[in-house]
Amino acid sequence: MDSAVHDNVKKYYGKRLQKSEDLQSNASCSRGCRPMPDSAREALKLVHPDVCARYFGCGLVVPESLEGCKVLDLGSGSGRDCYILSKLVGQTGHVTGVDMTSEMILTSRKYLQYHQEKFGYEKANTVFVQGYLESLGEAGIQSDCCDVLISNCVICLCPDKRAVLQEAHRILKDGGEFYFSDMYASKAVPESLKQDPVVWGEGMGGALYWKDLISVVKELGFSTPYLVTASKILVHNSEILKKTGMFMSDSTAWDIAYASGTYRFFKLPKSRTNKKAVVTYRGTIPDYAEQLDFDALHVFKKGEAVSVDAEMAAVLQCSRFAPHFTVQSSDNTSASEGETQQYCHLNPFLLADRLGTSVQKSSKPGPCDKKEGAGAP
Repeated sequence: MDSAVHDNVKKYYGKRLQKSEDLQSNASCSRGCRPMPDSAREALKLVHPDVCARYFGCGLVVPESLEGCKVLDLGSGSGRDCYILSKLVGQTGHVTGVDMTSEMILTSRKYLQYHQEKFGYEKANTVFVQGYLESLGEAGIQSDCCDVLISNCVICLCPDKRAVLQEAHRILKDGGEFYFSDMYASKAVPESLKQDPVVWGEGMGGALYWKDLISVVKELGFSTPYLVTASKILVHNSEILKKTGMFMSDSTAWDIAYASGTYRFFKLPKSRTNKKAVVTYRGTIPDYAEQLDFDALHVFKKGEAVSVDAEMAAVLQCSRFAPHFTVQSSDNTSASEGETQQYCHLNPFLLADRLGTSVQKSSKPGPCDKKEGAGAP
């Protein structure tokens, strides 16, 4: 099945889709998305229009504090996000884009010199390689080589999600982060929908049930995921609506809802302090001088002490965020609260509902006893 899925996706994104408007669903974060930071907005203005025209991503995938980082974009497409990140990592950083579609690789490579000159770099700090996300070693991506991985609505197109996430764990350095947007289902997607090339190409056939993402990530040794933002997905094509059951029109409908969600999680060192802590943000990350909205639950204001669990303390001490925080460990040793608490706060459908009714820079999900979304078990 894997090769057939890869071939269908190549045809869909390499030949059938020529511009963003050709997509049949709208997975953008729209109202629920965080405002783009000033530095990313300015970088986007410099990206070539042809690159932006063939952008098929969902959500904002620009994590904070990227200066000097080595970044890998999984499923880089036309290269839009890579070129934004190229500006943000600076001349001392490096960005690699990986995509399996030859047409997309040709499009992204076409503008390497254009962006190098636009950014005023002595040499290009971006490369694009063709390869499959399930087997990045074959594309020449070494182990423990990256500070940050990003992905923008691509994992839902991959037939073997576990293999992709396992490769992500291999590639990241200790303390490295995977920050990505993707499409999620309110329940497990039935096999019949997975066989439809259009439903799969739009991301819905291969969308993970959101709870399965958490399970796989934890099994592979990452930290508990942190949900950054989420939004409802709108579908314009009536046939896709009927197939997925996003409205109930016949007996074959499956009553599945879909949401776009941005998660972040970390590859933490095996030998680390496992204590709760009180942390204080220094206000030193560009674009976030007064407040850092780490995810939908954790908001750090400059100079304000905040108590965090053992896992979050480890994230802030072991990652690129360490210089930006003071961390004072408590005397209590504990297992990560993320391993024992309910995962309702990681439900993209709850957060999408919250953001859809109240547009705020920081917003917390509703209580655990709320429904998980249409069609949720």
